[in-house]
Amino acid sequence: MKSFDIHQFEYPPKKPSINSVLDYKKRLATIKEEQLKNKTTNSSSEPIYTDIEEKIMNEAGDMSLVGHLTELRRRLIVMVIAIIIGAAISYYYVDTLIAILTAPAGKLYYMKPTEAFFTYLKVSLVGGILIAMPVLLYEIWAFIVPALTKGEKKITNLYIPIALILFCLGIVFSYFLVLPAAVKFFIGFSTDELLPLFSIGQYIDFVIAFILPFGVIFELPLIVMLLAHLGLVSSRFLKSKRKLFILMAFIIGAVISPTPDMFSQTMIAIPMILLYEVSVFIVGKIMKK
Repeated sequence: MKSFDIHQFEYPPKKPSINSVLDYKKRLATIKEEQLKNKTTNSSSEPIYTDIEEKIMNEAGDMSLVGHLTELRRRLIVMVIAIIIGAAISYYYVDTLIAILTAPAGKLYYMKPTEAFFTYLKVSLVGGILIAMPVLLYEIWAFIVPALTKGEKKITNLYIPIALILFCLGIVFSYFLVLPAAVKFFIGFSTDELLPLFSIGQYIDFVIAFILPFGVIFELPLIVMLLAHLGLVSSRFLKSKRKLFILMAFIIGAVISPTPDMFSQTMIAIPMILLYEVSVFIVGKIMKK
């Protein structure tokens, strides 16, 4: 009977990185192209890979999906921990945050025993997400970057910090310019017989739903620049679609507005139109597209 050796295997097994799998696929594709060009294969030539190498490569392909899922789980855990830490920091300063958010409206009330408590938790959670935003963007970028080319990596390295800055600018713009005008507009309906009595829960919901969309709206120039960089749009194309975008801006304003009134819709649509014009200028004058 033939004896056999006991091999020691590393546990847990190391999963191949996505770069190694992609390099192997590129190498295999190149070899196949060379074989098709030669159109003849020498049966006596040595095999490209040994049996052990073929087995390792096959296992790498099978394990890549498990490796990606494991990495995704790890990054999601990091993102959740970052949000929890950010929420804890926000809760520590929640009184200051509430004072900042309620400054445009003045004195507020709460109508239910638990309304103020859950409002504090909501503000803390939203603040935690905003504080953790750099970590969230980094984890998303780090997960997809191994599959990107060098050119695509350069684009992401440039655009992600700009996206974060534009998001913050949208929040600041909305809080200092748009939100006070909206609150003043709605308070203007009060009379001697009709006094404004805002509930803190409903007011904070209104503020969050009114401010956060501006952070996304301010990403419009970046999205247009990215599309222009990829050659999908040009300044001429953007100018030809100006009327259509104005219509779409008011439709989007009506959809994301926290209230169904025309004023809130217009306050969201006008910045979108101005940002669209800025995007047209950047693409045409700066990017020369």
